[in-house]
Amino acid sequence: MKILVQKFGGTSLQTEEMRERSSQHVLEALREGYKTVIVVSAMGRAGDPYATDTLLSLIGGVTPSVSNREQDLLLSCGETISSVVFSSILQQKGVKTLAMTGAQAGFRTTEDYTNAKITEMKVDGLLSALETYDAVVVTGFQGETAKGTTATLGRGGSDTSATALGAALQAEAVDIFTDVAGVMTADPRIVKDAQPINVVTYNEICNLAYQGAKVIHPRAVEVAMQAKVPIRIRSVADGGTGTLITSTTSSVLGKDLDERLITGIAHVKDVSQIKVFADEGEYDLQAKVFKTMANAEISVDFININPFGVVYTVPDHLTDKAEALLKEMNFNPEILRNCAKVSAVGAGMTGVPGITSKIVEALTDRHIQILQSADSHTTIWVLVKEEDMVEAVNALHEKFLKENLY
Repeated sequence: MKILVQKFGGTSLQTEEMRERSSQHVLEALREGYKTVIVVSAMGRAGDPYATDTLLSLIGGVTPSVSNREQDLLLSCGETISSVVFSSILQQKGVKTLAMTGAQAGFRTTEDYTNAKITEMKVDGLLSALETYDAVVVTGFQGETAKGTTATLGRGGSDTSATALGAALQAEAVDIFTDVAGVMTADPRIVKDAQPINVVTYNEICNLAYQGAKVIHPRAVEVAMQAKVPIRIRSVADGGTGTLITSTTSSVLGKDLDERLITGIAHVKDVSQIKVFADEGEYDLQAKVFKTMANAEISVDFININPFGVVYTVPDHLTDKAEALLKEMNFNPEILRNCAKVSAVGAGMTGVPGITSKIVEALTDRHIQILQSADSHTTIWVLVKEEDMVEAVNALHEKFLKENLY
């Protein structure tokens, strides 16, 4: 059985026109001889009647008035509606189709409601259904715990649902349909000269995703990478092949992927920089600070540790909580809100001198202040004020494009 997994996000299902375009991609796969497993997100975005954020607003929004378990029960309704609606569209076109919930499709999860992890895939029932049906439409973003309750996989969970099915079913590929024509060298909404990337490795796309690129969730890529299932990021609006995500480093357009210095520029906004200074002779400040953040479930990032204290970032919405906790410990933190992290990602930059110099030069030429920096083998990060973010991303993209480093 030749299986293709196709995932359609909220914007791909938002309107009747977009649902029609999405259905054409399914019909194309069927004509090519595939059995298709279609993973759907809730239709639309905030404000649309069945979108996840709209459902969440019914119980208090970002601070829900119910337990996480009850929240998951409500939010799973969005994908359930999508699965039946999309199945109906395909049936009207003569396709033998069945809608399934995540539980029915075989997703078994932990009880970490709102951010559950997949523990097991029991896909025998799904494979049996594919013997009878040409296409099965599965609710993304959700699964079933050992107690039989519904749990969701967190933001971006439908991507993970798609690649988990791709791995469990040994699919030939997983197609992620979005509103962009694949992965770009930067966000095309803020960089007009952003270039399409034809092929990218799993590691590169993971790094881009973790640094803010919103094309695919990094957890989904990790699942596909372990199973060696190719992913294609495609536009629902056209028939292009988009971006192939694979393990290959073979020559593409005359350049080996592992020789491509820069893959892309990513960014994350809405972060705050926190500095905590140690008194003379105080050697346990770092341990106290990070233990306190961990106990309060505050995710920290962009960490710099030195003998004089620590510098790190937290999401803006957790800044007040972090500041209050530090003051309770008699620290006097220095807080800089409304910052953004801008990252240059490229597997080929490992061991290559001069990349940091080019970044500093590009930003300095635009009079953009670098508040903090860090690097790894494949990524260089800089922290800037959020008001400088768009210009910083454009400055780095222009610099690397001009020097033909993509």
